[in-house]
Amino acid sequence: MMRVLIADDELRLRKVVALHLKKSGFDVYEAGNGQQAVEMAKELVPDVIVLDVMMPEKTGLEACAEIKSVPELASIPVVLLTAMAESDDIKKGRDAGADEYLTKPFSPKELIDIIKSRS
Repeated sequence: MMRVLIADDELRLRKVVALHLKKSGFDVYEAGNGQQAVEMAKELVPDVIVLDVMMPEKTGLEACAEIKSVPELASIPVVLLTAMAESDDIKKGRDAGADEYLTKPFSPKELIDIIKSRS
């Protein structure tokens, strides 16, 4: 079973995303901020990581860059899920090492398709 780590400080959104992923057969782990996401990624070594960009303690961009700097985690696909949709924001996401960039509002099916394409 594919393990997906989701990090978003907005609890309701995180729970909705987790529910859709679980219904699609993924094993889901949740983090409430960027720092927790980095720690959980190191412990779990998930198959895919979904990060919100605007989070406390560590932004999704900072968490992504840190995850990608760890050799054992560098190949894990990272999907940034964010309301920040400007081309400059997308460039910052790519520069941080994100493999995919999905803007809110988003379709859960689209996120699931992206995750499946990365497995």
